[in-house]
Amino acid sequence: MSKKKGSKKDWKHYTVKSLAFWVVVAIISGVVFGMIDPQNAIKAKPGIDWFIQVLKWLVGPIIFLTIITGIVGLESLKEVGSIGIKAFIYFEVVSTFALAIGVLFGNILRPGEGMNLSVESLDASSVESFTQVKQEVGSAWTILKSAIPTDPISPFIHGDTLKVLVMALVLAILISAFGGKHKSAILKPLEKAQNFFFKILTLIMWSSPIASFSAMAFLIGKFGIASLIGMANLLGVMLVSVLAFTFGVLGIILWFYKINVFKFMRFISKEVLIVFATSSSEAALAPLMRRLESAGVSRGTTGLVIPTGYSFNLGCTNIYLALSIIFLSQAFNVPLTLSEQMSIILILMVTSKGAVGVTGSGIIILAGTLSAMGGAIPVATVAVLLGVDKFMSEMRAVGNLCGNAVATVFVGVWDKQIDMKKFKRALDHPESVEDTIPG
Repeated sequence: MSKKKGSKKDWKHYTVKSLAFWVVVAIISGVVFGMIDPQNAIKAKPGIDWFIQVLKWLVGPIIFLTIITGIVGLESLKEVGSIGIKAFIYFEVVSTFALAIGVLFGNILRPGEGMNLSVESLDASSVESFTQVKQEVGSAWTILKSAIPTDPISPFIHGDTLKVLVMALVLAILISAFGGKHKSAILKPLEKAQNFFFKILTLIMWSSPIASFSAMAFLIGKFGIASLIGMANLLGVMLVSVLAFTFGVLGIILWFYKINVFKFMRFISKEVLIVFATSSSEAALAPLMRRLESAGVSRGTTGLVIPTGYSFNLGCTNIYLALSIIFLSQAFNVPLTLSEQMSIILILMVTSKGAVGVTGSGIIILAGTLSAMGGAIPVATVAVLLGVDKFMSEMRAVGNLCGNAVATVFVGVWDKQIDMKKFKRALDHPESVEDTIPG
């Protein structure tokens, strides 16, 4: 009898008391509602808008406080430089692999073959809003300009992670360099403030099922299942590419440190579900930082790698860009030679960085890349992707989340900034860090 009661208790813990369970229920309910009553489903959009806006308000202070407390808590500023350099190396190598995967799977599975589309049949006006900013996309000046705040308040209001990162780094370095014996006194109130914001975040995350329902209802109600069927080949190849990147490239990286990729994905499954439902990486940025820190990754590493990764380590955005260009070349019968495809990778290594500070960056960066290719594939062809871009955005967001989580662990191990015994124990028992607030 005791065994039965125990199993019922465990089942109750992983269902009624599990946030992930209610997010799944909300996703399914949202899809069904969107199919049954599309007109009213579209009206559910404020639910996701408000949720993401509140999270944007929290993301800024949490990143700011985590970076400062993490860096000031490190033994020396050399450790900051060490983490930063190793993260940069990782970002560049893995991003290049992602671009190669997009080109490779596009050529092997050929999602656009046989569509025989013509540019003349497209509505060029539908992509005007995306092509207007293409000149600045990917330029070093744009990235630099987007990283320097014009005032200290707006980055927190708008959740601009790159600007918050820059401000936090500057302040943390100043405190570390000139704080002297006052460093511990400065740290105490900052750590209390950080824990306060984490507690608010915990409460807000319990409304994520409502946001998940709203997002999926709006998505299906607005674009319909028909748009999925019409571009099923492209969506299927995108899914296969993201899975290959996640369980192939990232899996090998984790295996190198004797970490099981499936256990790792189970460990971050709650954050993955929330990002999938909301199509927003911001929805899980702060919770992911908290979870990895609670599992044994140092605060300095999570504070540096994750926010910079969300700007520069967008592996699955790179897959989307490379795959989309190959798809468009096939759909519009514009053959690309091997040398042209290699040049696409080189161009994307630059233009993909333009995602930093550009709202709705997927289509915009794609339009900018096509322009940089000299018009071999007309920019107007991007219009074909507008109907399914939202669905591909979910895959990009989830893949980028996984990529940044792995990057944080990789850099943490490489720089000896992780307690591996504690981390592997957390992978075996993910529920043990479910509600842990890092101290």
